Amino acid sequence: MTIDLDLARKVLRTEAAAILELVGVLDGDFKRAVQLLLECRGRVIVTGIGKSGIICQKIAATFSSTGTPAFFLHPAEAVHGDLGVIQSDDVVVAISYSGETEVVRLIEPIKRLGARLIAITGDCHSTLAQRADVLIHTRVSDEACPMNLVPTASAITALALGDALAITLLVAKGFQIDDFLHLHPGGHLPKKFKRVEQLMTSREQSPIVSLTTSVSDAIREINNKKLGMTCVVDEAGQLVGIITDGDLRRHLGAANLLTRSAGDIMTRNPITILHDRLAAEALNILERRKITSLVVVDESNTVQGVVHLHDLWRTEMV
Repeated sequence: MTIDLDLARKVLRTEAAAILELVGVLDGDFKRAVQLLLECRGRVIVTGIGKSGIICQKIAATFSSTGTPAFFLHPAEAVHGDLGVIQSDDVVVAISYSGETEVVRLIEPIKRLGARLIAITGDCHSTLAQRADVLIHTRVSDEACPMNLVPTASAITALALGDALAITLLVAKGFQIDDFLHLHPGGHLPKKFKRVEQLMTSREQSPIVSLTTSVSDAIREINNKKLGMTCVVDEAGQLVGIITDGDLRRHLGAANLLTRSAGDIMTRNPITILHDRLAAEALNILERRKITSLVVVDESNTVQGVVHLHDLWRTEMV
């Protein structure tokens, strides 16, 4: 038996070409579909059967993960009792390349219930296409199958089109990283996109002294808070410097060191990071500067806390 790599490459080229064909034909119908989804006050119900049904499940999952409540409805199950899930304020996205599969049986109930219908089909003259509120035409020149029978290019274009709808919709809705993290509490991404304020040692637990604090008391603060440094603030509570273990070592030979003030030995204008920045950015600064702690401030340069290298390592970003 010979494995034909040229055929495999042809499959990929055929499917890629089919997707690229969609780029040039997206028009006002696509925009109207996005508008319907944007105005939807209910859920988005994605339906299809066979290979299209599998594609529908992925599209529904993508909608849900990007802030648009959605689920997959099997058309055969729908006409045997599951139609009750469709409400008047829902939008149904029906995918059928021929436009004449079992999804056609859902058209009359959808219309009767008052839900809106978006059709994704390769035949603009089909029953599904003619009865839809919005039609997105996805005709492909050829399937990747040598017999031109197995849904390949037509399936992948439906999938790509679903992604295009979901991503265009999330941008139109102003969906942000914080919204995404709220819907994805597990896995690697939430760790990668955590904010500094979510990982830092709080202000109450951070080492902070004033300009006039004695070095002796500053050392006590460093030891008590166990971060190897302390912030130094002025009378207004704004950060003016830090004292690190290294600063103390550099001043060991100075006369009357312990009775001197924190302002005398501190490092001025320390490196800081805003509290709402990504933890990954803090990690980059710490590693690039070869330091272990970073003072976290707000827009007025008031200390909010301290983020330590170990806090970031615990997020498994490295």
